[in-house]
Amino acid sequence: MGAITIFAGHYGSGKTTAAVNYALQLRGQISGPLALCDMDIVNPYFRTADYAALLAANGIELISSSFANTNVEMPWLPTQAVRVFDDPALTSIIDLGGGDCGALALGRYAQQMQGREDIQLLLVVNPCRPMTRDIAGLRQVRQEIEAAAGLGFSGIVNSTNLGEDTTAELITAHMPLLRALSQTLKLPIVFTAVPLELPLEVPNDMGERLDIVRYPNRFGA
Repeated sequence: MGAITIFAGHYGSGKTTAAVNYALQLRGQISGPLALCDMDIVNPYFRTADYAALLAANGIELISSSFANTNVEMPWLPTQAVRVFDDPALTSIIDLGGGDCGALALGRYAQQMQGREDIQLLLVVNPCRPMTRDIAGLRQVRQEIEAAAGLGFSGIVNSTNLGEDTTAELITAHMPLLRALSQTLKLPIVFTAVPLELPLEVPNDMGERLDIVRYPNRFGA
């Protein structure tokens, strides 16, 4: 089976931005079929579907609901999502909706995920956002998502950012919190997301640097 990487977290944590940039990074590392699956059934306004042209230009298949980028606002999963779990040749990235409500979409595939060791569920953390500024709040987010998804987290993505106002100093200042979170949850930090233009060297214990480019979507964000 193709490996699956899932980006999940609280609302506004930066899941979609991380998923899109990771897909583009991974495209340069593997030659086989690669797909980005939009399972965000919560927020219809900031979705990977907004980046369809960019993904297609880089040879990345987009799996999204036929209702994406329309005026229909309803919890509707893409019909092709089952391929993520059943196609042995497909390497996949999943952009999961925010919080436990969004994670329910993944729970529908619990049977297909059972016993697989090539799936990693990553907790995307932005400590600059409400509800995720301390370990207690982040622990609760972790528990709620795992219960809804039917899958345990395997790592953390440090997504410390204030959008275009993100600085290297901001990311560095929040690293102690991320280290404490990693120790408390017993989860490794897999990536630290850093705007491409920032000259920040990511320490070894903060995972791999994930270069972030904020590609404009249909709303200009």
